[in-house]
Amino acid sequence: MTRTLILMFHPDPARSRANAALAAAARALPEVEVIDMQARHPAGVVDAAAEVALLRGAGRLVLQFPLHWYATPAPMKAWMDAVLTRMFYIHPEEGRALDGVPLLVAVTAGNARDAYAPDGANLFPMEDMLAPLRTTAHRCGMAWSAPFVVYRANRLDSAGLDAAGTAYAARLRAFAGAVPELAL
Repeated sequence: MTRTLILMFHPDPARSRANAALAAAARALPEVEVIDMQARHPAGVVDAAAEVALLRGAGRLVLQFPLHWYATPAPMKAWMDAVLTRMFYIHPEEGRALDGVPLLVAVTAGNARDAYAPDGANLFPMEDMLAPLRTTAHRCGMAWSAPFVVYRANRLDSAGLDAAGTAYAARLRAFAGAVPELAL
């Protein structure tokens, strides 16, 4: 079985019950490695060479994060700037390592699903909010998978967190066995 690498980007993971529940469910699966990127880079300095080496060992990649003001959190953006810039502009031969690697985005959002609609509080569906990541996947030659989204993440009770973790584990098992579409 090919290893699934989950990079969890939460600027304050100790406060996120939802991201903790997802990470715990993922860690219980075989061939899954979850890395708390805030703990890996506590000062915010990204060692791009080490990150490239980490990515090269992954058969599948999951980017797990909370949606912050309609975008990725700052640590994730800093990681993307350092690592992907190195892989695709400074050392393009490194970028080829991501060709065809399946990518899953796992996002937690504070609002309800219906808030992400043209007539909702956020005006746009979640798929539109995540379009920059889909574009990034395409640019990197990665195979995009439909995102896994937990809505009202900061309002879930224990049963809701357990259900989210169970659904995430099921999605990760399916992701490990599926061949996602190449990003178009």
